[in-house]
Amino acid sequence: MKAEWLVFMNVNDVAPIADPLTEKPFRGDGRLNELVALYCIVYADGDEETVEIRRRHQIGTAFPRWGENCFCAVPFRKPFAFNTLVGEVDARLWGNYQFGVDLQDRCDDKLHWMQWLYAWENPHPEKKIVRVRLEPLNGLTVLSGLTMGNASSNPLRWRWRRKLLLKLPKGTLPALPWGGETPTNFDAVKLDLGQIISVTPSYAYSTADWNNPDQDVYGKKKDGQFIVEYTSHKDACFHFPGGKTIAVRELETKGRKGCLEVIEPSHQQVKIEVRDKNSGKVVPVRLHVHGEKGEYLAPVDRHRNPNPHWFQDYGAEQPRGGIGGDQQHYGTYIDGSTIIDLPIGKVWIEMTKGYEIKPVRVIRKISPATKLIRLIVQKVLPWRERGWVTADTHVHFLSPQTAHLEGAAEGINVVNLLASQWGELMTNAGDFDGKSTFGSKETGGDGEHLVRVGTENRQHIMGHISLLGYEGEMIRPMCSGGPDESALGDPTDVLLSTWARQCREQNGLVIIPHFPNPRAENAAVITNNLADGIELFSWGPAMDPYAIADWYRYLNSGYHVPCVGGTDKMSAVQQLGSVRTYARLQNGEPFSYDAWKKAIRRGDTFVSQGALLDFTVDGKRAGSTISMKRNGGTVDVEFEVACCTRPMSSVELIVCGETVDAKRVGKWKGRGCFTVSLNHASWVAIRIRGLVNGEPDKLLAHSSAVFIKMGKQLPYSEIDAVTIIEQIEGAMAYLDTIGTRAETAVYKKLRLELISAHRKLHNKMHAAGNDHKHTVLHNHAEHQSH
Repeated sequence: MKAEWLVFMNVNDVAPIADPLTEKPFRGDGRLNELVALYCIVYADGDEETVEIRRRHQIGTAFPRWGENCFCAVPFRKPFAFNTLVGEVDARLWGNYQFGVDLQDRCDDKLHWMQWLYAWENPHPEKKIVRVRLEPLNGLTVLSGLTMGNASSNPLRWRWRRKLLLKLPKGTLPALPWGGETPTNFDAVKLDLGQIISVTPSYAYSTADWNNPDQDVYGKKKDGQFIVEYTSHKDACFHFPGGKTIAVRELETKGRKGCLEVIEPSHQQVKIEVRDKNSGKVVPVRLHVHGEKGEYLAPVDRHRNPNPHWFQDYGAEQPRGGIGGDQQHYGTYIDGSTIIDLPIGKVWIEMTKGYEIKPVRVIRKISPATKLIRLIVQKVLPWRERGWVTADTHVHFLSPQTAHLEGAAEGINVVNLLASQWGELMTNAGDFDGKSTFGSKETGGDGEHLVRVGTENRQHIMGHISLLGYEGEMIRPMCSGGPDESALGDPTDVLLSTWARQCREQNGLVIIPHFPNPRAENAAVITNNLADGIELFSWGPAMDPYAIADWYRYLNSGYHVPCVGGTDKMSAVQQLGSVRTYARLQNGEPFSYDAWKKAIRRGDTFVSQGALLDFTVDGKRAGSTISMKRNGGTVDVEFEVACCTRPMSSVELIVCGETVDAKRVGKWKGRGCFTVSLNHASWVAIRIRGLVNGEPDKLLAHSSAVFIKMGKQLPYSEIDAVTIIEQIEGAMAYLDTIGTRAETAVYKKLRLELISAHRKLHNKMHAAGNDHKHTVLHNHAEHQSH
């Protein structure tokens, strides 16, 4: 037959070098460039062409040493991708699977024999080939197969990565892995002379949403439409169930054919540079870029398909919406400049940098001449200049440097990166040294964005506690009491209260994370005045009403604990600082980690997921206590609010957990004053409502409280005090009954700690004449007289 190309599948093997130090010349185990055989191509007219087969060029060994690859031949299995984001993987090889791509099947131990494909271009394609003769010269050579055919270029050489839009009719989707989102193992489409890289849901962005500053922007999933990423020879064909094919050459020439539509390939390499308008400096930001079909475009050193799962990707990614949901908006963090491959045509670019810098959304037209895109961000709200600094109190898994990058890009001044234990897994433990503040001037940073490693010490039943910024040795153990926080069989040999006291002794902050759950011993920590803050974050909506209502119980009972904001970031999908703490430094005080700790302890804080506030009660700031006469009086509450990321709607006045007044405010700023009459000891705070992800009147910010004391009386609520003491009694019941018992002396010491908290609140309740019931374990004679 006549053919332009012949493809040989062959392999050879040699014994390993006995003594590399004496081997002359040293060619390695692969015996580089040794001539092992001649393949003689015989034509019908009697002419012959001889093909030299040399080791590590046209042929390789059956069991190659790593790195001993061929220069002109490829492995007989073509490179392939596997979907680690939704597919089942062997837990033992999880790390290998994160490659998402391989030349061979590194995750398949059944592969024991390598063969190599070599494509030879026939110099006489017009002549008929009648036979091929093999002439072995050196060692064993196995020719397993031979195929002949025509191709416009070397059939083993594929082109740059490309994308297309796959539109499947309703009712034709294959079995899908998680509720109909994307084809499993790419069953909907196959490709010869190439490989499918990924098949992901297609998301379309609304122009109206993109241009609307009121709206958080997301791509909306297009039913039955998928982005197919592939690499192939130009002569390749796509294959579909039922035998239908579409030629790549024809598709790319026409732009669309059948259910496929070409997406402009991202082959134009461009530098993106972001500068601050006021300083002119290059600044870190969170960056999102997408093309005309909604396809996410990542910088060359970032993930095109970020992994949103727990502890599976702690790089600088932010895939909002996760995988396959109804809406999605992927982004990444850059230090102010990056390199990105873009398509010719329009691209959509979004940059954000916290809550004081206005988000930027632009559309840029990319041409073959485009090499650089310069973008500007501008600070529009002066809260930092007024002494406010931001923090995320609760971040896991990131390296300190990645945490520093994400913090700077999100406008977070303090990132608290917490080491912890998860059963048998220890995370970030090696990053803790009890002294280093990454990003400080002492460590070579600018001192504006800091990262400090602390610990989250945890028990499954008793609760969790975050120990921030303490000095000296790590407070151990990081977890106790058994699964899933600590290891199976670990005793309950330490309490949250124990950890809290030790943290205070080591000059740290004690924060009760993801308040109020686990809902047990944190009541004793607060009752013993060991908590410096409670974290207004819950898995689900930020500033969840459930968490806020529980915080109000303690304020109502006279425990003046400020609120802080933290994300409990444990995956890429959770945006660092999405719920953040604002704490106000004292006038003129320079910013440092220690200054931030002092600000938290003073209680002049608010928690935000977009809006900013400043408020006073009779001129006193949050964290303060105002003294009034026993007959009460009035107070004036003044506030200023502002926002540049999410529109506000109203400011609410909260007194002892009740909304007593509210005022409408403008979308982006507002001022006002409330006057409220008080006839008993109270606390006062404000909160802001606005638009979140298209939903109106959601909580955007909440201040800490100002206490108003009447004579010597602090706020006190009988019904709330009862629920708090019942919670402490529950913790005691767990320690006494089913908690894995520590040695007797330790158990007794722990029990005394809980008894101390219980007694303090109990005495307070009796002094107030507060009748209450106990659990059977904690009943006592005094109640018989009530």
